[in-house]
Amino acid sequence: MTRRSDNVTKGVERAPNRSLFYAMGYTKEELDRPLIGVVSAKSEIVPGHIHLDKVAEAVKAGVRMAGGTPIEVPSIGVCDGIAMGHLGMKYSLASRELIADSVETMTMAHAFDGLVLIPNCDKIVPGMVMGAVRMNIPTVVCSGGPMMAGLVNGQHTTLSKMFEAVGARKAGLIDDGELEEFENNTCPGCGSCAGMYTANSMNCLCEALGIALPGNGTIPAVHSGRIQLAKRAGMAIMNLVEKNIRSRDIINEKSIRNALACDMALGCSSNSVLHLLAIANEAGAPIDLQLFNEMSSKVPNLCHLAPAGPTHMQHLYEAGGVAAVQAELARGGLLDKSLITATGKTVGENIQGACIKNTDAIRPLEDPYSKTGGLAILWGNVAEDGCVVKRSAVAPEMLVHSGPARVFNSEDEAIDAIYNGKIKDGDVVVIRYEGPKGGPGMREMLNPTSALAGMKLDKTVALITDGRFSGASRGASIGHVSPEAADGGAIGLIAEGDIIDIDIPAAKINARVTPEEFAKRRQDYVQPEPNITSGWLARYARLVSSAKDGAVLK
Repeated sequence: MTRRSDNVTKGVERAPNRSLFYAMGYTKEELDRPLIGVVSAKSEIVPGHIHLDKVAEAVKAGVRMAGGTPIEVPSIGVCDGIAMGHLGMKYSLASRELIADSVETMTMAHAFDGLVLIPNCDKIVPGMVMGAVRMNIPTVVCSGGPMMAGLVNGQHTTLSKMFEAVGARKAGLIDDGELEEFENNTCPGCGSCAGMYTANSMNCLCEALGIALPGNGTIPAVHSGRIQLAKRAGMAIMNLVEKNIRSRDIINEKSIRNALACDMALGCSSNSVLHLLAIANEAGAPIDLQLFNEMSSKVPNLCHLAPAGPTHMQHLYEAGGVAAVQAELARGGLLDKSLITATGKTVGENIQGACIKNTDAIRPLEDPYSKTGGLAILWGNVAEDGCVVKRSAVAPEMLVHSGPARVFNSEDEAIDAIYNGKIKDGDVVVIRYEGPKGGPGMREMLNPTSALAGMKLDKTVALITDGRFSGASRGASIGHVSPEAADGGAIGLIAEGDIIDIDIPAAKINARVTPEEFAKRRQDYVQPEPNITSGWLARYARLVSSAKDGAVLK
């Protein structure tokens, strides 16, 4: 059978190529086997990545056991928590495209026969998957696994509570000693932060898509099961290479629907909307925002993991993991069990025997947290092309809300107002010029949402933005407003004091402003100067599409 790697290992003409492999210590026997790219995001700046060398070694052992030659290559990765609240956050979402491009580059340049992707954090997971489905070669995802929850005052906690503690300290609700208690005990070790934030959402959704093995989303980073999973991933890729089961055989229109069903049931991060749109686009199976609400209307929300509730990823794992959620959805006819996965088996075969082991972490279909899914898409004169809210993390009293707009042209302006007590009960905080183009880079708004929550305002104040939110955000946090302000969207025309009506159950968001008044304001509108005019972010701002399309590069 002809292999991709024959382009660098076979024939007289490839003697120079082989000589360079020999320079690195590879043997003829190794070059006679399939070459498997092991793409690791290991670094010393991301808690979710600090241990990925151990995972990569286990993957490589699995590849060798199954008769392949593993070749480790690197990936960059931004720690969203460390990048949060300053200029660095502008680089986070944008880095997803660099990661996808680097996977393409390394795969094409070195003619790998298959890929094992080892990501773990927010943009790294979708970025790697985007590159793999673009290449359409056999691929398995094996993440580094979630962090264990911390323990503060006898309560499990994770990063969302850490950020909220800052708001509580600013409001004088806790003192310096209590803040330090959170600081020292919230993040106890390696792994992706322990709530259903973006990293864990995407690692679970890789499992739901079928591109990762069962357990990928929930086996804790520190468990031996994570190393065992990595070895199995190394063996699994050799099976996919042998059978020529490629990434687009697994990720397609039907498996994306399966992922959306799990997204709604799990109550995943609102960022999953951006990333599923982008992955679907790369897979040649584009979807639109309407599909999210269609799935939400069918699929109940079965999980309230942090920040929506008190359970964390370790509790989801102990309750049966993603497989238990899938089995419950399948029981209700909400999952396609016939689709092929990275195990070489179907979804149905993978989840056979899976069941809910703890109804505190996964509720049955008959007793959901809500009959609709964890995410909702809203439309209206503020967001003609839609916006996104993590409905499962919104207090019931905030599902319908009206209040005066408090308008800010950057996250920094809004944070200053919140920290200085200028936001009052009933307000609707509007943060604009933070979209894909306007930011550029669509910064996450965890600082303002957490400050509001820490100040006990999350049940009385809403926040809307053309930026986005961390999966750790909770409250009536409505993001991805499209069109964004920098692209002429109406969010740029909202004036201080305009009444904003939010009706999440009805999927509506509107300002009490007439079309005539908006037209008049548009005539007087002056577009602000770009925030970034040099470096690759300036190029990104020129090329990036709307959030409604996944903020992909044109």
